[in-house]
Amino acid sequence: MKDLINYLNEINEKSFLISLLYWEMDTITPKKAYDYYVEVSSKIETQIFEMETSDKYIELLDNAINSSEYKKLDEYKQIYFNNLKEDYEKNKRIPKDFYNKYVKNRSKAKQAWTEAKEKKDYNIFKPYLEKNIELTKELYKYMYPDSNNLYDSMINDYERGIKSSEINKLFDELKNKIIPIVKNLKTKSLKKIDMKYSSSELYDLSRFLLNYIGFDNDRGALGIFPHGYTTTISKNDIRIAFGNTRNIFDHMSTIIHEGGHGIFEQYALEKFEDLDMCSIDTLALHESQSRFYENILGRNKNFWIPIYNDIKKMTKIDLELDDFIEYFNNAKPSLIRTEADELTYCLHIIIRYEIENEIFNNNISLDDLPKLWNQKYKDYLGVEVSNDSEGILQDVHWSECSFGYFPSYLLGSIFDGMLLETINEKLGNVDELLKSGKIREITNFLNKNIHKYLGSYNIEETAKRICGRNLDVLPLVRYFEKKYN
Repeated sequence: MKDLINYLNEINEKSFLISLLYWEMDTITPKKAYDYYVEVSSKIETQIFEMETSDKYIELLDNAINSSEYKKLDEYKQIYFNNLKEDYEKNKRIPKDFYNKYVKNRSKAKQAWTEAKEKKDYNIFKPYLEKNIELTKELYKYMYPDSNNLYDSMINDYERGIKSSEINKLFDELKNKIIPIVKNLKTKSLKKIDMKYSSSELYDLSRFLLNYIGFDNDRGALGIFPHGYTTTISKNDIRIAFGNTRNIFDHMSTIIHEGGHGIFEQYALEKFEDLDMCSIDTLALHESQSRFYENILGRNKNFWIPIYNDIKKMTKIDLELDDFIEYFNNAKPSLIRTEADELTYCLHIIIRYEIENEIFNNNISLDDLPKLWNQKYKDYLGVEVSNDSEGILQDVHWSECSFGYFPSYLLGSIFDGMLLETINEKLGNVDELLKSGKIREITNFLNKNIHKYLGSYNIEETAKRICGRNLDVLPLVRYFEKKYN
């Protein structure tokens, strides 16, 4: 086990460099330096790939798994090492030259997506998307040579053991339940709040909210990027990016969301004392945590009661609490996923999932993607897309070859409905806990029941372990009906 840990930490040192390079590329790298960063990062990623597919690595893994030390480990740590072996077997099938080409193209595609989004022109990105899809198909044919459904294989890389047939059933049921709620929404016309904040003001507000929910700012850092995300540089360096938006409500929701990711990472990584870093590869469970904080907790009036005076000072918003809360809960159909309310957000994900299914199972022409996207937005949400930036180009995921990721968001929300009912039953009334400023008790519950297991148990298994049953959309539907009907 010690030899394996040492080897994994050598890999982690290179992963540390990659994470730093990508953070720099996202936040402050000069445009003319970008190609050099791509060359350097591609070279290091290829070195990592070689280490993770070497004969030495599998020998160390096999020796560790067959050792007496391994048998003394907790079950979830045993699962973690078994998953590493499964990943080795998949990655070993990928030719080195191909992987290097795949990584380089992915970096260039992200740069092209950024330009296309700024210019609202899908055609700039389309050839890179086409190449990403082509290379992704080739990648998964190497990794899963016996697969009858490559899209299932992609989903499996983000949430082990989940198949599209299960997702289809859950998403179809949820879609049929919530489209009528969305069509009958009664929304208020709220006065637009458009205020400019300095970067330092946004940093201060972000750190305040993160600390309040239980994120350790001494083990985290912040940066500005058009798309909010969380990245792990090392176990004591979890970074959160956010856009410099004039919509302060979107900013606060983004920070609380990313803080949920960060709390999961911080607590989980502490559990592997010897490893500099370990991967958490249950993305649906990860998204459940971020969305639980953002929606179930962060859109609840009681979340804000203990801190509202501080929030008013930091945001300079002169609103009564009830009026302030309406900005988080005024559900209405809209175009942008990351700005959507918790109810209509579900349909944003279903649209992306259905389009990915079309791409990988029906080989739809990429020329038709904007038209398909726009039609689904009209059919499901009743909104018209006016340009590519707010339509087909609004997400970064496809530029990064993250096909199969989108279902994770909604699987996470489905689990959150179940999790809310379970916490109410096992810990106490969530409204009262929040109203009393005891959100850290909820964080502690999540630490001990979810985060400590490193994501070794997928979202289905976690639902059974904590809630005592399979994934079920009805608790989330009950939550929506109570709130929005």
